[in-house]
Amino acid sequence: MEYKKVCLMYRHEDYAVDGIRSALGLAVENMYAYGVVMDVEIPKLDDLTIESIEMLRDMEGNVYSTIPANVEKNGFESLTIEELGEKLREMTHIVPYGPRK
Repeated sequence: MEYKKVCLMYRHEDYAVDGIRSALGLAVENMYAYGVVMDVEIPKLDDLTIESIEMLRDMEGNVYSTIPANVEKNGFESLTIEELGEKLREMTHIVPYGPRK
């Protein structure tokens, strides 16, 4: 069975938390799911969302950010635009999540 690899891309702070939960839901459905917070700094996440990220990582997914403040504040893994481009080549599905800011 071929596993699907999905990358959800968040470019609006109001949709990032919901998108992280969506990535976790995809991981529960046996997909490799990743989230990327791009171009926007988001507030410090609550404990429930941090727990969701930890569960996502337990299922071999992750949440990345191109913004260093998000990495420091929320424990996301850092990713440059170039690295994101490489990661996207591995994906079977790419989902822009929410409106652009």
